[in-house]
Amino acid sequence: MGGKAVLTGNLKFTSLADLFQIIGGNNSTGALRIMSQYVPHPGIVNFVKGNPVNAMNGSLKGLDAVYSLFGRTEGNFEFTEEKVPGDPVIKKSRMEIVLDALRMLDDGVIEKVGPTTADELLTKKGSKSKDGQKRELPVIKGPAIDYLYILDEEEFPDGRTVVKEGSHGKWIWVILDGAAQITRETSRGPLTIAKLGEGCFIGSFTSLLFQEYARSATVTAMGDLRLGLLDTQRLAGEFYTLPIDFRTTLSSLDRRLKKITDRAVDLSSRKDDPLVLPAKGLEVAVEMGSKKDDLCCIQEGQAYVVGRSGKGPLPLLVLEKDDVFGNLPFMDMGQEPRNASVVSTPSLKTIPLDTEELHTSYDHLSQTFKGMIFNICTCVSITTKLVYLFSRGK
Repeated sequence: MGGKAVLTGNLKFTSLADLFQIIGGNNSTGALRIMSQYVPHPGIVNFVKGNPVNAMNGSLKGLDAVYSLFGRTEGNFEFTEEKVPGDPVIKKSRMEIVLDALRMLDDGVIEKVGPTTADELLTKKGSKSKDGQKRELPVIKGPAIDYLYILDEEEFPDGRTVVKEGSHGKWIWVILDGAAQITRETSRGPLTIAKLGEGCFIGSFTSLLFQEYARSATVTAMGDLRLGLLDTQRLAGEFYTLPIDFRTTLSSLDRRLKKITDRAVDLSSRKDDPLVLPAKGLEVAVEMGSKKDDLCCIQEGQAYVVGRSGKGPLPLLVLEKDDVFGNLPFMDMGQEPRNASVVSTPSLKTIPLDTEELHTSYDHLSQTFKGMIFNICTCVSITTKLVYLFSRGK
């Protein structure tokens, strides 16, 4: 990288279309690099006096590469002012490219790069089709696999149980090939919570703690399944070198996934909704849609994560001591602040967390650790949509 970074940020807040306008408006010359945890290589667009002149995205080059990069809706970007080598390859104007790319996105011509969208559960998949037939849950795909932490490989044939709900064990695997079905026992029989594919993890940060750990779900091979057994001792070493606030946040993410899963199980198997908000005394701690960067850890009292359904407010889960809520700086959980609010009891006491420090800690994590965080946040998002789906019948 031969130039000075003059613009950095996250694609969740500044889209690629906006970046083209910013760079064009300033007549800037340099390279725009777009990094995503879902692909192993950055995408690069070269600009001369505000106009895109060439691009690279894996094997794609030129205009095809530019269009494909509009499929990256999550990740980080960095624009550096530097001399751009070579002759211009792209001849279209900046605005023409942006308009064409947005149209192609809407038409499904450009493939979106990122996690499986949880909204599929409420539209195409996980709900019912027009003919009334129930559709299957989508298989979640993880980011690129980091082989540095893999000690061994294990294979499981179709239908073989990898772990059983309620059993004890601290092994963590990453899926190298195939898919696994995650189920929970209910009064009506096994309930499929998720289907995990390549790059996803079996096991969580709780496995790295020095305490008894019971598996919260059953994992079964869907077809032939190949897993990479991770070095949990090395992962635990990395975990305990992290700042205490970061460890607290990761443990809170684990609990949040268990709570939202319990909520889905309850709604799927009970006639009445077991979680009801207090009638009085609640205060808004996080407003849905808020762009504030605040992140807090609960010291005393309770808070409720509340979504919005066609029937009105939908309580998703209860947060208690040591749980973290707010705007997680490095990942979207599909809950607050973008898709849910947080309300609290008057007795709630919290301490603020330093989001910049958390983001710095995240940036220095191994790819395996980042992949585990992605896995938990994606599963929280997917399971939250299941809660919405099951709440429709209440």
